[in-house]
Amino acid sequence: MSTSSSVDLVALDQERSAAIAAYGWGARVRFFQPRNLAFWVWGVFVVWGGWYNLQSTIAARYYAPAIGLALVVFAIYGAVFWWFTQHIDRYASHPALLRVMAFLWGGFAATFAIALPANDALLGIYAKLFGQPFAMDWGPALAAPFTEEWGKGVGIVLLVALAPGVMRTAYDGFVAGAFLGLGFQILEDVLYVSQSAPTQFGANQIEASLSTFAVRMASGIGSHILFSAIFCTGLIYALGLPEQPRRLGRGIGLILLAMVLHGTWDGQAAIVASLFSGTAAAVAQVVLMAGLPLIGIAIVIQVFRLAVSGERASLHPILTPEVARGVLTQAEADAAAGDGKARRRYRTSGHGLGRRRRNGQVLEAVFDLAHELGRSGGDSDDRVEFARAEVLRLRSRES
Repeated sequence: MSTSSSVDLVALDQERSAAIAAYGWGARVRFFQPRNLAFWVWGVFVVWGGWYNLQSTIAARYYAPAIGLALVVFAIYGAVFWWFTQHIDRYASHPALLRVMAFLWGGFAATFAIALPANDALLGIYAKLFGQPFAMDWGPALAAPFTEEWGKGVGIVLLVALAPGVMRTAYDGFVAGAFLGLGFQILEDVLYVSQSAPTQFGANQIEASLSTFAVRMASGIGSHILFSAIFCTGLIYALGLPEQPRRLGRGIGLILLAMVLHGTWDGQAAIVASLFSGTAAAVAQVVLMAGLPLIGIAIVIQVFRLAVSGERASLHPILTPEVARGVLTQAEADAAAGDGKARRRYRTSGHGLGRRRRNGQVLEAVFDLAHELGRSGGDSDDRVEFARAEVLRLRSRES
């Protein structure tokens, strides 16, 4: 190798190391941080919310069958969501501890320590100012977007303070926000089940809770998980981070969008009742209940694409040295660092189903190599060498 090529590789490796550090590839989270005020705030509110939840569970112990079933069902729901986020998290993969801390804040602190008492207080204020009927009809829609979304937003601020090496961009806010929403969603769902179980004097707990199960499961992905992902992405844009320039207008817009979606979801009945009556009201309710999650999902997909653009850009300096060394082709690196269309274009290139399947496997191996390089800080070790060998092995397979 010539001296010029050696210098080029050294420069490329330095750029890769800088990108890995800047975007938090391979960064870890330390749980116990006694000198960090954010750790104590996080811990106090999570414990407080957990204690409140425990008291509620003990009070509802006579409805243990329904609550137990809810815990099992929603645990499976949470596991599926965890797998899904792992599948789409192709870039600076977030440590499990960060996801767990986000989940615990959303499930206990935001739900029981912040939202429940704040909602009760706001509903009481609305009742005194505008009357009890107004508070019953419109109160949830005018309370939850403030108390619940900002309660989860506090969690994002704490996670930034607790894991500054990981929380670097709006994409990190999107992922952590989704787990904040997941925690809130699951613990709130269990609470609703415990409240629906006694409706037949506890005689038919499971049957009495089935409608709650069905509604909460069907609407779950289109409610708190979605609201929180959008809200927390906006909050990161509004605050700005070392690798995420402040975009105040964009951030405020996303925050307000999440709050409007949340308020509309909670205010469906009041909105329909104020605009329709009779059969038209029933039809409008069904359309709104089905349409709002679809609209929300379409919006959150666009927010994801917006937030992930910076993470995709970080793949270029990470993979370019591998292209220079002949481990990757330029087409493979471009596909990995490109958007969904670029990846599909690479996967479907070539003739025959076998070739396309092989291209997909090679692309997965490229992402694995990027993660190993991020973990090692760009240095070569046994795991990095194995990932490189896998790319070469899969590429050399016959179609």
